Amino acid sequence: MSLFTDDEAEQRDRARSRGRRVGWLLLAVMLFGVFGMAMLPSPYVIEQPGPVFDTLGSVEVDGEEVPLITIPTEPTYPTKGSLSLLTVNVVGNPETQPSWFEVVAAWLDPKQSVVPIEAVFPPGLSTDDRREQSRVEMDNSQQEAIAAALRALGEPYESRLYVVATQEGGASEGILEADDVILSIDGEAVRDVTALRAAIAENGTDSPVSLGIQRDGSERTVEITPRLGEGDDPVPVIGILVAGDYEFPFEVEIELTNVGGPSAGMMFALGIIDKLTPGSLAGGAEVAGTGTIAADGTVGPIGGIVQKMYGAVDAGAEVFLSPAENCGEVVGSIPEGLEVFSVATLDEAIDVLQTVADEGDLGALARCGAP
Repeated sequence: MSLFTDDEAEQRDRARSRGRRVGWLLLAVMLFGVFGMAMLPSPYVIEQPGPVFDTLGSVEVDGEEVPLITIPTEPTYPTKGSLSLLTVNVVGNPETQPSWFEVVAAWLDPKQSVVPIEAVFPPGLSTDDRREQSRVEMDNSQQEAIAAALRALGEPYESRLYVVATQEGGASEGILEADDVILSIDGEAVRDVTALRAAIAENGTDSPVSLGIQRDGSERTVEITPRLGEGDDPVPVIGILVAGDYEFPFEVEIELTNVGGPSAGMMFALGIIDKLTPGSLAGGAEVAGTGTIAADGTVGPIGGIVQKMYGAVDAGAEVFLSPAENCGEVVGSIPEGLEVFSVATLDEAIDVLQTVADEGDLGALARCGAP
């Protein structure tokens, strides 16, 4: 026998039905709110593997395939395998920020990296300024790569540095001008961009640097106190965009459009050396790598090393050359099937490739996290 009358049972059923409807409504509101929050823009950008370019191969320019590196007036030799440079795609910018949903998905993907937006797009630097800076860095890396390759081959060359522009509000504004030629820093002659940056960074921000310059044919000395730059790991800078002007004994043409920054320098240099010397530098192996290059052959650190390793694997590379200063990011993040070697100079990179070519003792070569 029921303990409720028919009216009471009907009221109880209606109350349960209303409760279920309210519960479903609250759940729908909560899910809608979570979804809405997930679609909101985040203060991050996402780095992921970008296109891969073989310095021994070709690229498309205006719908036509042309060699990435051409040395028109010098004898060049057939090559085998690949010496590929890697790039990183950045998803997002100050105007179009990725959603929280995209950021969480990227956090869960080992191929991708999530970084604060100001680490890639420093505040106060316009998109046009950043694009111009990236273009100049690419031009400099190509010139320094040619210089480093010629040095490794024993070919002499001449060089000088000049100011492209001064940063508005920067330490050099009103002191340096566009087209000033930089001759020395603190009394020491300077011939390449990397050496100039290193000297400024070493000087610090507590005292001025003394620059010997040439302007309109006359030489003078100016003093500038560096300031800390922008970014996650700021270094002392003097607020100029500077480029190298080189006089090489022959022409080297590098075709690579829509790619900026300095990180392809080492691979450019290796590609030039491979083309100018008989045989295959790496014996036909599939090699990829990254790193800035100075005219004296010093290999410097770059950003996005993890994404570049995954890009190398996707491109079929088995050997990867990493700047020694990036080893802290490499350890524990190496994709399966990739052999990663640590290099601090162009000569060390050449040693790795020649050991690979000769099927020598790879265990004797430096690796990140190992002697």
